[in-house]
Parts: sequence; structure tokens; C-alpha cells
Amino acid sequence: MLEGCVEWPEEVALRYRRLGLWEDLTVAEMVERTMRASPDKPALVFEGRRISYRELVRDARRLALSLLDLGLKPLERVVLQLPNGPEFVIAYLALNTMGAIPVMALRAHRHTELRHFVRASGATAYMAADRIGSFDYRPMAAELQAEFAHLRHVIVAGEPAAGQQALAPLIARVENGGADEAAATERLRAARPPAAEVSTLLLSGGTTSMSKLIPRTHNDYVLNARLCAQAAGFDRDTVFMAILPLGHNYNLASPGLLGTFYAGGTAVIAGGTDAETVFATVERERVSVIASVVPLIAGWLDSDVPERFDLASLKVVQNGGARLAPELRQRLRSQFGCTPQEIYGTAEGLINMTRLDDPDALLLESSGAPVSEHDEIKVLDDQDREVPDGEPGELVTRGPYTIRGYYDAPAKNAEAFTADGFYRMGDIVRKRGRHVFTEGRRRDLINRGGEKISCDEVENLIFGLPQVRGVALVGLPDPVFGEKACACVILHPDTELGFDELIAHLRGQQIASFKLPERLALMDSFPVSPVGKILKRELRERLMSQAP
Repeated sequence: MLEGCVEWPEEVALRYRRLGLWEDLTVAEMVERTMRASPDKPALVFEGRRISYRELVRDARRLALSLLDLGLKPLERVVLQLPNGPEFVIAYLALNTMGAIPVMALRAHRHTELRHFVRASGATAYMAADRIGSFDYRPMAAELQAEFAHLRHVIVAGEPAAGQQALAPLIARVENGGADEAAATERLRAARPPAAEVSTLLLSGGTTSMSKLIPRTHNDYVLNARLCAQAAGFDRDTVFMAILPLGHNYNLASPGLLGTFYAGGTAVIAGGTDAETVFATVERERVSVIASVVPLIAGWLDSDVPERFDLASLKVVQNGGARLAPELRQRLRSQFGCTPQEIYGTAEGLINMTRLDDPDALLLESSGAPVSEHDEIKVLDDQDREVPDGEPGELVTRGPYTIRGYYDAPAKNAEAFTADGFYRMGDIVRKRGRHVFTEGRRRDLINRGGEKISCDEVENLIFGLPQVRGVALVGLPDPVFGEKACACVILHPDTELGFDELIAHLRGQQIASFKLPERLALMDSFPVSPVGKILKRELRERLMSQAP
């Protein structure tokens, strides 16, 4: 396995294979298997463009060969920051085909995050769009290349800058057939990694200043997609619509894109997240499943747009990232005539899902049950003692698709995993049988509509303002996003700070926009414990009792 990764114990890996959990298929081989069964079936639909499984595998294979021609090697890391679209899917599968490892950056990430990803992964290549909206990724790529000698390649979807490579010609390479095709096939076979090797480096939403890298192997990630697809009832007739970033584990493999491909269905990539675009696509493409999040679902339910479209094909609306309130789940059923499905889990592994035939008490209230009977889950108190069912505590887990350690992070692993290999989810839950009911985060993290904001990271950046003497970032309830960040600040005497100045300073640090506070509260002091720790719960209650 890639150096810096923690492997499953040999006897555990053997058991997972013996149970048929690990199929010893790479991600690319899984898609190729579906292609052989249904070569002409649409695999992807995007803004009227229909790509069959045959075409998808062909383009991924061509790009894989082009990347090998550029000198990219198996197990090298590639930061992948492409927007939702066919190019993202082709690039992701191409990297898996030739054994390089994608690092799944999100569209919103900027210089600070990208610098961390390149440094932490040792990436040799970066794939990005030329421009999305008002942001041009090419100058940022040039800065990264100037800073990191090991970042040899920048590949751009669109018009590349000087010294950068265009993605489209790499996909469109011409194969001459015959002996050349046989040689290409052998070349790809030689490059392709074993299924026990790392397929993908996902990003943690963790509570430290920067995301940790999560090494998902081909074996465990194919299993992740397979189990989630089964729990969602995916089959060849499934038409799944992705509207959220495909770089997220939720939309990539839980069940998402890869779950759809495992089942042989069709993935429709929405052209936008506004209700008009989403529901026009549902009607046109006969979408049966949508993966969404609380803010979007809440907006749809309060909009008159959906009722203007034919939603007869829509069977399931999935929710992930943050808990959907029971009343909103009920409204999905009554207004859209579909089944709500809660998906709660982690990019590190464990996925819990409500089942489509669950009784209402579970379907409308719980956060689901593990997708595998071989997922081990426990709820622990602060002394790591297991608590009885129904009592609150931290959820810990281990299993056939839950990692045993972060990439190249022994100190973090010592904190995040128990001595016997259970991953600490960091969530407070109550367990009733195999179903879990979430109650919040154990550590300092704000969940803004499914995007995780590290309080440590933002607080450290705010401390860069010279007038700031103390800062605490807290999450306040929000009816749309679940939580929004409020920056509580103590100033040095005779200084001032306005909200606009705070935001301008943070924007200058080039962080993702979802991390920006949406409220500033100036204070004389913070409530603290006897050992000087800021009591954020008390601080939050104080803020909630005040008008913003």
C-alpha cells in the first residue's frame, strides 16, 4: 500500500475477502464490468449530452494513456479540482485506470487549502478548470507550481495559461487500433494497481486547522458504493441526479456516482442547484433519485417551482451532511410523493442510511443504520466505556470500508482511533439497536449546510488582525443551513473592528467562502472554565438570547 497509509490487519483483510465483501476490483474495473454488461446504456447525462458506458470507459482509457505519456506514474497524487461535469468523471476514472491517486479538492477551495493539499499529498499534478464564475484558477495554479517543485503538471479544463496543459486534447487522443490498441491495453494493465491499493484521497471535515487526507482503497471504496446502492434500492432503472459537488464522498460514492455505476443505472449531472433547473431536469430525464442537503430541500419545499413540473418519476430524495428535521421529511413525502432517505456517515468510512421500507418512527426520526452487518458500532462515554442503548455518547466504528488511519498522520491517528482500531466519529448519538440518532458534534466544528468549518482554522486567521485580543467562533442555529458561524471578538483597548473589515481580512487569506463568519459579536470577555477554556456552549446560549 501507498507509504504513509495504515493497512487493515492481515487476518481482518482475509476475513473480508472470504465474506465476499472485498471483490478485488479496482474502481475502474467495476465501471468496466458494468460497461461490458450494458455498453450502449447512458452512463452520464449532462446538459443534453448523453455518454454511454462504452464512451465513458473509452474516454477514461484515452486520458489514462495520455497521462502516462506525460510522465505521470502509478501512486503519484493528483489534486483534482474540476467542476461537476463529464470531465470530472472522466478524469477521476482515468486516474483510477492508470493508478494515480486523485486528491478530491472542492470548487470552493482556494490558495490556503490547495497549498495544504499539494504539500500534504506530495502531489505531482493539479487538474482544475480555467475559470468558474469570477474566479480564475490558472494564476493560483501557477503560484502553486512556483512554490512546489514536485508539482510538475497543471492540466486545465478550458484554456490553459502558459506552461499549462489543456485537458480536452488529452481525452481526444486518437487510437489507431490493431497492434497499437493491444499495446495500449497492455500498458494500462501494467500500470493498474492492485485493489488493495489506495484509490482516492478524500478530505476530512475534521476539527483541526486543515483537512486530513483519507486514503480509500479500491476494495473498500467499491464496497462503499455497492452497499450504499443496495440500501438505496439502486438498480439498472435508477436515474440518479447529482446536484452537489462530486468531490464529496456523499455524491461520489454514498451511493452517488459510483453507486449508480455499480448498479448499472444512469447518473444525471444537474446544470445548477436552483429549483427551476433541478425540477426541469427531473421531468426531462425522468429522474428517480436526488441526493440533496437541508438548505436546498427546505428551499424546494417552500417554493412553488416544483409543482410546475411532472415529478411522477421521483421516488426518493436523499439528505446528507446535516440532519433533516422530521417535519421536512414528512413534507417531502406529502408534497413530492416520494420517500425521504437520511444518509449519515463520514468520508472515513461508516455510512448509516434509513431504509426505504423503515417504519415511520425510524424513517422520519433516525439517522439510519449501518449499511453493512459487518460494521461494528459502539457508543462511548468520556472514559471510553460503552454506554447502554438510548444513552448519549460518542459513536465509534470499524469495519470493511472504514479506514484504519489517515494518510501520513501518525499523531492524528493516535487521537482519532482507539487502540483496537475503532474510528472516533466525533458525533454524539444515541443508539437504539442498530439505528443511530444524532445529537451534535463532540468537538469544535460548525456544520453549515453539510460543509464543515473548523473553528480552530478560522480563529487562527482572525487573530491575524492586530486589533484582536481574543476570538471564539461559534455556530448559531439557522433555519436554512442548520448552523451559521458567528465570530465573537475581544478587541485591544482603543481599537475598532467592523464586520466588513473582518470579512475583507479573511478573504485576503484566500479561504473558501463557506468558512466566512456571517455575524460579528464584539465582547468585553468570554465565559471561561476554571482552567481558562472558553465555554462555547455558554457563549452560544448568550448569543441566542440576544438579537443579532
